Amino acid sequence: MNTDVRYDASPVQAAAAVVALAFGIVGVAGFVPGLTTDYGDLTFAGHDSGAMLLGIFQVSILHNLVHLGFAVAGFVLARTAAGARGYLIGGGALYLVVFLYGLVVGLHDKANFLPVNDADDVLHVVLGAGMVLLGLLLGRPRPIDAH
Repeated sequence: MNTDVRYDASPVQAAAAVVALAFGIVGVAGFVPGLTTDYGDLTFAGHDSGAMLLGIFQVSILHNLVHLGFAVAGFVLARTAAGARGYLIGGGALYLVVFLYGLVVGLHDKANFLPVNDADDVLHVVLGAGMVLLGLLLGRPRPIDAH
């Protein structure tokens, strides 16, 4: 019986797994009173959710579930280098679209269903750009190891 454990993840796979872990932590944290202020004002969706993750980022149940879903997708896609690259680049592009969405919808607009606020907008553009860059920089094919 072979009990050796070997971790051969490429850098892009490791990066995707770390990003997925971060989304998972944020998704869970959005459901934790204390980490989420005004927890009693948490709604399923919409701009009227008064809950704030870390007192800064407006969240709703839907917003938290999106983060958890994004985490699951990241872990699944991180199993291959191509999947990890696609997760980082495609997910990053999606977050850049969410950033633009946040700029277009007003804080109290019915279209603000996630909900997003100014702090979310800043975080989304940083996450989106960072994920795309990680995918592009780390997702280049590696030379095949001759071992």
